[in-house]
Amino acid sequence: MITVTESARQKIFELQQSRGLTEALLRVGIRGRGPNGFLYTLAFATPDAEQPDDTRIVFDGVTLLVDAESMDYLQGASVDFVDTPDESGFRVDNPNPLWRDPASLAVQAVIDAKLNPALASHGGFVQLLQVDRETAYVALGGGCQGCGMVDVTLKQGIEVMIRQEVPAIEHVVDTTDHAGGTNPYYRPSKGGQSPLAKS
Repeated sequence: MITVTESARQKIFELQQSRGLTEALLRVGIRGRGPNGFLYTLAFATPDAEQPDDTRIVFDGVTLLVDAESMDYLQGASVDFVDTPDESGFRVDNPNPLWRDPASLAVQAVIDAKLNPALASHGGFVQLLQVDRETAYVALGGGCQGCGMVDVTLKQGIEVMIRQEVPAIEHVVDTTDHAGGTNPYYRPSKGGQSPLAKS
């Protein structure tokens, strides 16, 4: 079950009224995982946008739609709205772990303990998006997005370390849109040294 705090409920009603969306439902879902936990999507949807596998939750006058894949990782979560000098917006408080299957847990452990600490010194990070059989799908962010050394970092650092620590993984696929990054070095380099290489 997902709950909605009073402050979030009031903000949802306020937004519905101001946008003329009195019949709108609030779609809540997980769109990925990042260095700080789950990445969420919250957006209004019309009643005809409800999908057959959606779960409809009515909580104190607010109707939520949650897709089947997200629902498993949102059990017990709470949608809140905060408005402080440091933070303003909707927030999802979620007690669930990022992953449940052994392969994903193992890859995430490598990312948390070894990869991201090394990449942080270069202003970058890697996040696990999905494990599908023997393939781990990742995305790079920060200084790694668009970096000219990204091929080296992926092949000589990230992939080597993940495959070494998690033998079930045979391939690591980078799904990052490197042309969309703020780093100016868009053309991947085939040479050089990975920031994950031991000095």
